[in-house]
Amino acid sequence: MNPMETYQRSSPLTGAVLDGRYRVDSLIATGGMSAVYRGLDQRLDRPVALKIMDSRYAGDQDFLTRFQREARAVARLKDPGLVAVYDQGIDGQHPFLVMELVEGGTLRELLRERGPMPPHAVAAVLRPVLSGLAAAHAAGLVHRDIKPENVLISDDGEVKIADFGLVRAVAEAKITSTSVILGTAAYLSPEQVATGETDSRGDVYSVGILVYELLTGRTPFTGDTALAVAYQRMDRDVAPPSTVIDGVPRQFDDLVLCATSRDPADRFADAAEMAEELETIVRELALPQFRVPAPRNSALHNSANTSTVSQDAHDTTVHLDKPDPAGPVNRDTRVFSRDELPVDDGYDDEYRSTAGRFAGIELDEFYWARQRSRRVLFFWVVAVITLAALAAAGAWTLGTNLSNLL
Repeated sequence: MNPMETYQRSSPLTGAVLDGRYRVDSLIATGGMSAVYRGLDQRLDRPVALKIMDSRYAGDQDFLTRFQREARAVARLKDPGLVAVYDQGIDGQHPFLVMELVEGGTLRELLRERGPMPPHAVAAVLRPVLSGLAAAHAAGLVHRDIKPENVLISDDGEVKIADFGLVRAVAEAKITSTSVILGTAAYLSPEQVATGETDSRGDVYSVGILVYELLTGRTPFTGDTALAVAYQRMDRDVAPPSTVIDGVPRQFDDLVLCATSRDPADRFADAAEMAEELETIVRELALPQFRVPAPRNSALHNSANTSTVSQDAHDTTVHLDKPDPAGPVNRDTRVFSRDELPVDDGYDDEYRSTAGRFAGIELDEFYWARQRSRRVLFFWVVAVITLAALAAAGAWTLGTNLSNLL
């Protein structure tokens, strides 16, 4: 199945006004629990994103209570790495969430367009993701469904996390049975698969899988069904990314291995601790600053034109008692051959590439930027050593001739 399917611009809800205030415009994307629309807050004349839940949740009071509670909790969070939540409500058979409209696209769309990222680009994505998660973890909130589809990139280069609280709200709905794992199979932590329970360390595991995918272009576990993918992490460790693509710095291998440890106690305690380790890596490798580009061909951009796109990404529900009807969970993650993998250049000699681009920028540019930085440092060291040597020589000469001067 092609992961991106084109739909007509109109939908049953197009043109509707929710709660007498929010006009539903074009469809952006659909998922297992909801659909996202471009909308307009008519009271404030402000573009918004409207996440409209499936009508089957409208009659579930447990879900509506949790939905309202989670929306309020997320709305109180303030961090540049989080998509702002403005409002929530229910209109007829449609519970809905009103959010900041991030003009751009998703990290999934960027990966489809560009493929694996070099380390400096990975760091540029991770910084705001971990910052947003750290703010949530500090407030006692857990995302539970970190994946590229839930990481948004604006046209201005901002990176933000979306969809906090929805998985937990659905998990407590009466229509959810004990035979269901909520989340996305490729990114679930082992404890989510085993018990359905998780905490901040479960988010850390998912971020570790995300880092692996950003570096290699694929997720570490594959299978014919979502169930098969979910259960592999129960008795298998995530391999170092460098075993898939040559030249990944050792520090990124260590970051992934710590984040994805099967024992939660061996992981980073939360996103803040993982962010501290990331900053250490950035300093050690002298990674250059990087502005993450929005995908050029995104569902959001298309929704503003003549058609809308439904993003058939990973299912958000994995059934334990039946195969995944949509097929392999990694169907929208391209697996690259060795020759196709764009290898970054500019971190170590073995991480060298003579060709390749990311985000429209030649990877060689990053290599030469790093080399210039090294040369400047080398020249300063030589200059200091030379001055010190001259001073020492002068002092020695003066000392040996002091008696003659006297």
